Amino acid sequence: MTNSIKVLAAGSLRRAWAPLCEAFQDKTGGKVVTEFGPAGLLRERIEQGEKVDLFASANTAHPLALQQHGKALEVDVFCGNSLCVTARKGPELEKLNWLNVLLDSRFRLATSTPQSDPSGDYTWQMFELIERRHPGAGEALRNKALRLVGGAKSAKVPEGKLAAEWLICSGQADVFIGYTSYAALLRENDALEVFNVPADYNVRARYALATCTEKGKPLAEFILSETGQHILQNAGFCGKHSVMQE
Repeated sequence: MTNSIKVLAAGSLRRAWAPLCEAFQDKTGGKVVTEFGPAGLLRERIEQGEKVDLFASANTAHPLALQQHGKALEVDVFCGNSLCVTARKGPELEKLNWLNVLLDSRFRLATSTPQSDPSGDYTWQMFELIERRHPGAGEALRNKALRLVGGAKSAKVPEGKLAAEWLICSGQADVFIGYTSYAALLRENDALEVFNVPADYNVRARYALATCTEKGKPLAEFILSETGQHILQNAGFCGKHSVMQE
């Protein structure tokens, strides 16, 4: 496996990654070995000396930090995402909008873990936007949020399960804030209701690649290519051009 390209990638990319790597191998013959996890924890591993060829992060801050410390040759934004709200389907949701669902004291709200997982950071940014428009509401959400995934000590989401689906259907939470790229899959589960978050409350996630070695460059270039972008958009992500124009 010494000739393989070693990648550490944000867990939210898992669904898009297999078709990306298959298409890359078909085109170049290059093999890719990928490990997924919360981007903040992956960045720490690279900073502590783990050798990787490419790091695919759910934000720009972690790749830029690696570049600043001399552990990345270049950094490129390659796609975008946003947030949605998933809840356990039931009659109590009737006449409630996404914000009512988050604030309702009957529902246990779960999130990813800020600092360890960019999804948690984006969620906390959304709470700030809510606080500005509804004083006290954002603070209430910060206080009630259960940080159940993406942390160093968080239970691992079972293989093949989405965090929102697993937490809600296993009874650990009633509501989860996560990425919109999962919305179509979550809506296939009859036990779940997915709410879109309006643009003026939502937060745009900007995903970036840190190319750490020359060996990682061909894969980075493929992900940024028209073919790579098409695969990412099919998996529910926004293309790099729409993100860069914001």
